[in-house]
Amino acid sequence: MLVRDLGLKDYEEVWTLQRRLVFERASGDAQDVVLLCQHPEVYTIGRSSKQAIPKGLPYPVHKAERGGDMTYHGPGQLVGYPILKLSDHGLRPRSYLAALEAVLIEAVRPFGVEAGVVKGFTGLWVGSKKLASIGVAVRGGVSYHGFALNVNNSLAPFRLIHPCRLESDVMTSMQRVLRKPVDEHELSQAVGRTMLEYFGRISGSGGAS
Repeated sequence: MLVRDLGLKDYEEVWTLQRRLVFERASGDAQDVVLLCQHPEVYTIGRSSKQAIPKGLPYPVHKAERGGDMTYHGPGQLVGYPILKLSDHGLRPRSYLAALEAVLIEAVRPFGVEAGVVKGFTGLWVGSKKLASIGVAVRGGVSYHGFALNVNNSLAPFRLIHPCRLESDVMTSMQRVLRKPVDEHELSQAVGRTMLEYFGRISGSGGAS
């Protein structure tokens, strides 16, 4: 498995890259890869969403082929796109969602954030507030799209929508929980390292590198 930190990248550019990597992974021409990045301000919405897009939003809106509903991405938020052949890890789509939650719980704990899951909802929670959103797609047995972890990003853009069809003020961030900024580079490294350790462990191959 390869982890690539792309830094701040346009949403559509990374979306195009994901689809190319999915094709290469499904055809056996590439290894698993995890893309980590941040995006300039943008809203995204799952194709199956029935939610009306509010008028007058200040940033572009993209309909993606992932699961889940409407959310926001912006600087200071860590977005992860694992391109994984799920069968190699003994995973199906539903168990893969749980695996992503477990990875993020492990990754944020050393920073002093005790996060968990809430029955009936996907993602990461701290009490009644949502810290990370997860929305994935699977094509040819290969995952793409992924998670968005709120680190130091502004929460104001969430208040203009119903994120994941929840109340507009449901979102929180690591900075808000800890009452201080988080080192974004250090966090990105921690998430990448935890991905490598976790998926190497559950695959039983020991082949993550």
